[in-house]
Amino acid sequence: MRAQAAYDELIRRARESSLLDSCATLLAWDEETYMPRAGAAHRGEQQALLAGLHHERVTHPRISELLAELEGSALTQDPLSATAVNVRELRRSYNRLTRLPRRLVEELARIVSLAQQEWVVAREKATFSRFRPWLEKIIALKRRQAEAIGYEDCPYDALLDEYEPDARSRALAGLFEVLRRELVPLVAAITYAGRKPDVAVLHRDYPLERQRQFGEQVASALGFDFQSGRLDTTTHPFFATIGPGDCRITTRYSAHCFNDGFFGILHEVGHGLYEQGLDAAHHGTPMGEAASLGLHESQSRLWENTVGRSYAFWQHFFPRARRTFGPILEDFALDEFHFAVNHVEASLNRVQADEVTYNLHILVRFELERALLDGELKAVDVPDAWNEKSRYYLGVTPENDAEGCLQDGHWGAGLVGYFPTYTLGNVYAAQFYARAAEELGDLDEAFARGQFGPFLDWLRVKIHRHGSRYRAAELIKHVTGALPDPQPLVKMLQTKYKRLYRI
Repeated sequence: MRAQAAYDELIRRARESSLLDSCATLLAWDEETYMPRAGAAHRGEQQALLAGLHHERVTHPRISELLAELEGSALTQDPLSATAVNVRELRRSYNRLTRLPRRLVEELARIVSLAQQEWVVAREKATFSRFRPWLEKIIALKRRQAEAIGYEDCPYDALLDEYEPDARSRALAGLFEVLRRELVPLVAAITYAGRKPDVAVLHRDYPLERQRQFGEQVASALGFDFQSGRLDTTTHPFFATIGPGDCRITTRYSAHCFNDGFFGILHEVGHGLYEQGLDAAHHGTPMGEAASLGLHESQSRLWENTVGRSYAFWQHFFPRARRTFGPILEDFALDEFHFAVNHVEASLNRVQADEVTYNLHILVRFELERALLDGELKAVDVPDAWNEKSRYYLGVTPENDAEGCLQDGHWGAGLVGYFPTYTLGNVYAAQFYARAAEELGDLDEAFARGQFGPFLDWLRVKIHRHGSRYRAAELIKHVTGALPDPQPLVKMLQTKYKRLYRI
């Protein structure tokens, strides 16, 4: 009875802290979507106050007492039970957060809130110098955060571990090397292929309202519940879960770039489906949360690319696209459109990048982040360093800062260490999809008929409902029988694009 009482109190405290955090998330969503720019300073103070209050709650000494009471008790004997998982993950979080001074947490929240608004303006003006002071402040604060948390090898690991528990930059460097070695020759072969898609169709005049309508129709057909979610526009697409029944996704539209808005929607829908698939009964506890950002990205990349760029997907949705956009698509055949949305070409923009070159974009950011944290790169030198790495890995050079180092909002949001989770998501997604195809049969046949439910149900049973029961590598092995491995991704990309480009 004593242990049960301790557990009940622990969960009550966890849920209260989660409720407070959801208030900060709502303010952050509003800041990125509807807040007037002049409100940035006040929003920063709001976020700093909430961050301090949240930190005070999650590091309260009583939590340590409750965890000590529960660890080793009968309630945690089964390591995969909800009780044991919650205790294990709350202990991990407590140990991490108690190393951070409240003043540092508050200052990070305040600076990040201001920096995000400065990034938006700097991006609009394509002027890095406006954002540079804020990046310097964020990197300095992130160094302090890494030192407070502690690390074995390099400060970047302390930040990476927040998003992908147990991941280490040395292992990631090896993963990126495998992908670079395998994919660069594929990019070269595609570049010199005799067969090319006509991508002009993607840059016709697509009315923004029709793009929104089509995107919402597709999102709903894939399983996103608009009674429990919404879609809005922003400078940089993201998702935000406020709580059970309130999952918000965003995108940005371009009148002359179909891919930008549509595949941005699919990406965030993947995140939204994961959030809507988590067990609401466990909300506010680790069992009701995704185990890692890499796993979260695996879901967004699955729906955006593996499903959304498949021929079967467009067999079903291309007729609807024609009805929605009318004359814009009437002179284009399905095969031609499918080839166009799978166009491979080294580009400047990560969000718009194809599957084959995408991970090279992440490699650029991974190396720059590590250099910034290690002190090997100064913020003032970021534009030149970005351009150099873009030339080296992608063979393209930005013409301005908006095309280059200002294109992503992650640094302004303080998300240093986040970028590698995109590549991990691609790796995980390929393994999950291969396993789903083995167990469910011909997924292409189902998608061509507009039947996406069986695949979504499989993901919810195999991945979503587990919450944080397993760490990422453990979950992948549990689902697929193998540890994380880049080879299924490499094989999938080589098979698909050699067939498309006939190389």
